[in-house]
Amino acid sequence: MNRLRHLLGDLPDGHTVLLDGGMGTLLQDSGLDDGGSGELWNVERPEVIAGIHEAYAEAGARLLTTNTFGGTRPRLDMHGLGDRVHELNRAGAAIATEVARRHGALVAGDLGPTGELLSPLGTMEPDEARALFAEQLTGLADGGIDVVLIETMSDLGEVAAAVEAARQVVPELPVIATLSFDTNLRSMMGVRPADAVTALAELGVDAVGANCGRGPEEMEAIAAQLAQARTDDLLIVAQSNAGLPVLVGDRFAYDAPPDELAAHARALQDLGVDLVGACCGSTPAHIAAMGRALLPAG
Repeated sequence: MNRLRHLLGDLPDGHTVLLDGGMGTLLQDSGLDDGGSGELWNVERPEVIAGIHEAYAEAGARLLTTNTFGGTRPRLDMHGLGDRVHELNRAGAAIATEVARRHGALVAGDLGPTGELLSPLGTMEPDEARALFAEQLTGLADGGIDVVLIETMSDLGEVAAAVEAARQVVPELPVIATLSFDTNLRSMMGVRPADAVTALAELGVDAVGANCGRGPEEMEAIAAQLAQARTDDLLIVAQSNAGLPVLVGDRFAYDAPPDELAAHARALQDLGVDLVGACCGSTPAHIAAMGRALLPAG
């Protein structure tokens, strides 16, 4: 049985679950400096993180993503925070969990790339990557997550290490894994959407998909390939960026307004995508518009 389908209420065919949207854009809007650690705000400005989760929950998101994308030790080491992995991840999960419980939503513990390349292209061995993800997941589990979200990956080996860590630390929880694909419809490491479905289904994840990328049109092409390669009871996920970044004054903004992502959500639903949300540049307004556009099953 697909554990995520069961957790979400034994989804009927044709039912689409609304996910949340970007975190980084909203943190920057709230004053996070370029290059600053968003994860540190889980303890220094928890009210901001809670407010973002609250806004997404009110917009209709059924799955809230923890503010822990850069929560592995190598990523936190870049900010001098490597000794606070458990603290920052537990705090991020606890904030999201408190909001989610009030709205009847679920919490996805967010694992992003470590930033290190696995052997033979890099120096990190798979067991080292697994240990890093296990360390992060221990904090997330202590904060109360319901689902493991492995996102914005390019290397199937790194995804496998994260899946193994999840099986070690939280074997009872469903696992979602998404990769980021470029204009050639391949990840940075050359993985194609159908390859990802096949490989990750064999690893036993509950949902496979794509996030980030270059906007709705490309995401729809990627989602079509993901859905076509679907196996058994696997769920398909798509979370596009809100278009492309454009310079507005002295900062970048994304060029897809909420109504464009609303039409995109309908297109993804028509393709058979089970879980639909958004990524960089998106806001609660985008998610609310996508939710209004999605049609109920039947």
